[in-house]
Amino acid sequence: MVLKLILLLLAFLLQRTSFSWPISNGSSGNKENSLAMANIREAHTKWLKIMGSFNHSLSQQTNNKLKPCKIIRVNQMDVSKKKKNKKKKQFNSVQKAIDSIPILNNCRVIICVAQGIYKEKVEIPTTMAYVTLQGEGVDKTIIEWDDTADRMGRHGHPLGTYGSSTFAVNSAFFIAKDITFKNKAPSPPSGALGKQAVALRVSGDMAAFLGCKFIGGQDTLYDHVGRHYFKNCYIEGSVDFIFGNGLSMYEGCHLHANANTFGSLTAQKRESYLEETGFSFVGCKVTGSGALYLGRAWGSFSTVVFAYTYMDKIIVPRGWYNWGDKNRELTVFYGQFKCSGPGANYGGRVSWSRELTQQEASPFVSLDFIDGSNWLKGLI
Repeated sequence: MVLKLILLLLAFLLQRTSFSWPISNGSSGNKENSLAMANIREAHTKWLKIMGSFNHSLSQQTNNKLKPCKIIRVNQMDVSKKKKNKKKKQFNSVQKAIDSIPILNNCRVIICVAQGIYKEKVEIPTTMAYVTLQGEGVDKTIIEWDDTADRMGRHGHPLGTYGSSTFAVNSAFFIAKDITFKNKAPSPPSGALGKQAVALRVSGDMAAFLGCKFIGGQDTLYDHVGRHYFKNCYIEGSVDFIFGNGLSMYEGCHLHANANTFGSLTAQKRESYLEETGFSFVGCKVTGSGALYLGRAWGSFSTVVFAYTYMDKIIVPRGWYNWGDKNRELTVFYGQFKCSGPGANYGGRVSWSRELTQQEASPFVSLDFIDGSNWLKGLI
């Protein structure tokens, strides 16, 4: 623990990219400067290794369960045909299917959702682990709602961003496949307040989303907290449409901006060098409309890396925005590695972002970044 704290403190010093050492006119001062910079580079290397090898556990249980003990079917068109197999139950809404699962669930339950547009607000409670949501295709199975942060909830208070989600996952080991999560609230005009409209919020640890779609405007995907894996997903929005403080990898995903003017792809909220969070995008594609920042520094230690990613011309040359706080430029970690496309030119990027080397990028492109070789085993 002591060693970990020491290395994290070194990382903090390293991340202060604008740090300037006192300069002497003498040669001894130059030597001291060189030594200091060498120490920073060494700390940088150590920090990158740590980022790839942390035990990021937020849950004591890391043994995923993939073999189903129960199958539940959801079909809003016809619930009259009951299956003779007692293990297979059928409902006409996703929330009703979830409510039928034991609140303290300890085995894999698969909910097969038939094609259709399910107009409902859905939430999975914290203790209901091992739930799989299986759609019939992202263009066929859609769950949608239209809440915004400023809408009044049932207790007479605004829902807030957290409560605006169409679909909310609070439990561990959640899996979603081939399904669309949508918040159909219209994209707000520039500067509008209280119009955050979350399509999906994931607050549970060790969640995987395979071949899913997330559609919205401002704040589409709330990657709130926990380790998460998104593979071959489509994520669309305008401002901060992937945001939160999760530790997450996005692999082979299509990130599409629908901004009218300026927008932002990410808003990662790492607030301390002691936190083990960040977003890694590997082999993705960024397209869309408007002028798009790769990210805004929601947290003072915001951490985002893009690797092997195609970036269309919509990317603002500066790439990143400090959230109006120059101090955050000293502590954020924003990097690119072998990205391509007209928006990937690193020459115009802000001085406090990084063009990573192979060694520097390697912890961020491995599943070990999210401990995935453990809990994703057998799933991908």
